Order: sequence, then C-alpha cells, then structure tokens
Amino acid sequence: MPDEEWERFLRESADGVADAPKEPSARARVVAQRLREEPEAPQAWRGYSPARTRRRKQGWYAVGFIASLALLAVALFPGRVVDWFAGDASTGAPLAAETSRPTQAPPARAAEQPTLDAPFRGSPAAQWADGAAGISVPAAKATGWMSTEQVAAALGHSRDFLVAAGLDPAVLRGDHPANAIALINPHQRDVQDYLSTAFRTPSKTNDPLLLFSRFDKTRTRLVGDVVKTRGRITFRQGDRGALRVTTDVTYVYPVVRAAAGSGDVERTIVRREVVMDWDDPSKVITKAGTFSLVSYKMNMTNGGCGDPNGYFTPEFGAGRDAASGDGRAIDPYDRSTSMEERMRKGCGVATRT
Repeated sequence: MPDEEWERFLRESADGVADAPKEPSARARVVAQRLREEPEAPQAWRGYSPARTRRRKQGWYAVGFIASLALLAVALFPGRVVDWFAGDASTGAPLAAETSRPTQAPPARAAEQPTLDAPFRGSPAAQWADGAAGISVPAAKATGWMSTEQVAAALGHSRDFLVAAGLDPAVLRGDHPANAIALINPHQRDVQDYLSTAFRTPSKTNDPLLLFSRFDKTRTRLVGDVVKTRGRITFRQGDRGALRVTTDVTYVYPVVRAAAGSGDVERTIVRREVVMDWDDPSKVITKAGTFSLVSYKMNMTNGGCGDPNGYFTPEFGAGRDAASGDGRAIDPYDRSTSMEERMRKGCGVATRT
C-alpha cells in the first residue's frame, strides 16, 4: 500500500467518516422493536388533533341563537307562527288543529272543480279534518264552580252538541235535532220558545239554521258521508261562576241536487259561533248535564239568502251566482276575521267555494 493511502487510513480510523453508519441509541432500538411488534400506525405522541369541543360549542351557540329568535317570533307574532306550522297548501298536507284565531285567510288553491269522487277538490277544506276531529278542545282546568274533571266533561258535552247540531247525518237530511236540543237547559224559557217556533214557522228571528244544519232531502243531497270542519273551543269563567264555553267552527258541506244522476257538486259553507254557560246549579235553575245558551251567530255562503224555510237551499251551476247575496265579497274560508265583522257583511257573494 502506498504511504499516502496508509496515512489516510490511519487518519479516518481515528476521526471517523462523515457518512459512516452509526450504532442506534437505546431509545431508537426500543422504538424500532415496538414498531416491529405493532405494525399498525401508532398514535401520535405529541401530535395535534383538531379539538371537537370548540366546534360543538360554536354549534350550540348557533342553536341557542336560532332558538332565541324563534321564541322572540312566538312572543311577537304568535298567530303567524301557528300559521307557518299549520300545514302546506302546496302539498295538501293535513293542517294542525286550530288553537287560536289565524292571522290570515288560507292561501289560494288551484282552480279545480269538485266531483262526486273528490267533493273537496280545489277547496282549502281538502286539508281540514273530517267531522268532529276538526273541532279542537283545549286541556281542562278548574274554572268557576267546576273542578278540572267537571270542566273536561263539560267541554266534551259542548263538542257533542256541535256534532249533534251540525254533523248528525239524520239532522243533515232534515230530521229534528232531538239529541242536540236535549243538551240545552230546558228551564231557559226564551230559548225554548225559539226552538218550538223555529221548526214550526221559521223566520229571520226564529231560524233553526242559527244552531242546526239541515237540508231539504227532496231538493238537496249530500255527497258522501264526510263533512269538513275547522274550529276550536275555548272557555273561561262566566257570570255567577259559570263555565263559559265559546265555540267557533266552520263546516263545509258538499252537495248535489237530490235528483238521481246529479253530478254538479257545490259546497255550502257555514260558520257558527255558539256561546254557552254551564251554570252553577246553586245559583241558576238548570238541569244536570245541560247548558244555557248565551248567544249564537251563523254566517253562510251558498245556503240561501231568501226568506228562511228551515233548510239550507244551495244553488247549482250558473244559478249559484245569480241567486247570491247583495254583492259584498266574502271569503268563507277566512277565519281570521271575527264573527261580528263577518255578520256585518250579511249574505254576501263567496269569493270561492
């Protein structure tokens, strides 16, 4: 070996070579051994994972903010919020029960003619409940002389009266509403005089239609066995500690001419407000299980605007508009107006049926 190579060998042996492999440290040997024994990816020892806690907090802040806005909306516009969640007219989804007076009329629907198979087509009532199901009854609580249980029973009987007066198939065909009348206090003399006169000699002051729905079966026939309803019952304490119940209900009756083969479907729409007192028998002469009438109002479209004869007398086809009222427009489905305001319009022309 030349002298220069020998001297370089001795120098590198003493100083070491820069790229010569080094023996691993004890810690490195332990880590390498663990990796060989656990081939899965190890958890980071000093790694960083985005904290989920902050994201959840931000989410809850957003939810809380939205909830606060919702509560504010309910406080400021309770009726409008109820309308938002009442149903979707575009999809035909059933409406939620009415628990307070709506703030606006139902939206317009596509102009479709009713048929025998679909008598509520084109009507907002297509989304209403059937019969008694459309009359909402509030939760009972002790009021006046009545306990909670007694109030619940009185509210149930109040709805029974509405069913017997406005939904009973026999009464709708013109029969005497005996079951409904049986719920009225027989000791209320002026009301009993009205009832006895109204069916014998109907007049504007003694019209049975103020309380009862009846059609002349020789002239008019109901389509199917479904009457659409929408309304509510409310209560408070009345005079002399009575339980005062107020009912406000709209009924939609699909009808055709009584003649066989008739297919020209029309609708008679009736809204009634009946106020009744369930009196304290220690203060008012009454009969158990009956109420005293305080007031009763009725407004109808396509039910007849002439002299009362004890029956609704709907018109059909072109004759309906010709026989309408005094020309004042009425939306019979608009329950946002009070009955007082509706009554001031008298027997007007329905903007839709």
